[in-house]
Amino acid sequence: MSLAIVIPYYKIKYFRECLQSLENQTNKDFKVYIGNDGSPDDPGMLIKEFSRSLNIEYRYFKNNLGNSSLVAHWERCLKPLRSERWLMFLGDDDLLGPNCVEKFYENQNLIEKNKINVVRFSTVVINKSGEPISKRFLHPELEDSVDFLFRKLNGETRSSLSEYVFRISAVRRNQFKDFPLAWHTDDLALLEFSNAEKIYSINDAKVCFRNSGDNITSTSNLNTLKNKASFQFYYYLLNDKKEYFNHFQLNYLVRKLEACYNNDKKNYLFFIKFTKTMLRNGFLGEYINFFRLKLLKSFQN
Repeated sequence: MSLAIVIPYYKIKYFRECLQSLENQTNKDFKVYIGNDGSPDDPGMLIKEFSRSLNIEYRYFKNNLGNSSLVAHWERCLKPLRSERWLMFLGDDDLLGPNCVEKFYENQNLIEKNKINVVRFSTVVINKSGEPISKRFLHPELEDSVDFLFRKLNGETRSSLSEYVFRISAVRRNQFKDFPLAWHTDDLALLEFSNAEKIYSINDAKVCFRNSGDNITSTSNLNTLKNKASFQFYYYLLNDKKEYFNHFQLNYLVRKLEACYNNDKKNYLFFIKFTKTMLRNGFLGEYINFFRLKLLKSFQN
């Protein structure tokens, strides 16, 4: 089998619907790998039920890693993979449209012709009842991953890990970066796994991302950790992936980094890293202006 669908499992609430969406696939040429992150909710009965129609390999990990590092749990979920060439991570509360796998294989010739490492489906956001609460997000068939990143950062589209299929060799070569809460980890994966080149879109199949109020994306009380992850993400782009971006894009990323610092001004490490980034990347004028504004605000207060 060429496609591995990996489910980092923890919550059972919507897990039946997730597995049902896999059972409903019109092409079942895939293998399901489920990694239980020490959940108190045993999915054994569900896995036994769906193993009649799906090729499932299940592993239970006693020690919970997701509480400290989601990426560490993702990585151990990848270890059982064998000869598969493509990888899809599916959230335990998300759903695949019935033709996702079929359409993925139908597009293989174009994917290989264009030397694609990252494939994505269209998406719809659903609520806890499974009802659509967003428009359907469509994308250009071939889109530069840098362009897509800035579309997302500008709020012009959305993205989540569940809607992507990655070439496993690209994942092994780059690996997921371990930001807090895995916030922005998927955004960076798109850039690095594609080598800042093209993403291939399949718009006639969709993934349903669940915004239930239970997941990290929809939880507001984790804002401090999300801000820390955002700072690390922008810092990494500006200092390790500068070659991906033009001057205007670098300016945009600097403003994002500055905003993260302003959200946590007491964090002296943020200040040190922000200063180093501004001076290293030639933004001396912007850095001086940053201090002018700080002084002006202090006098006003």
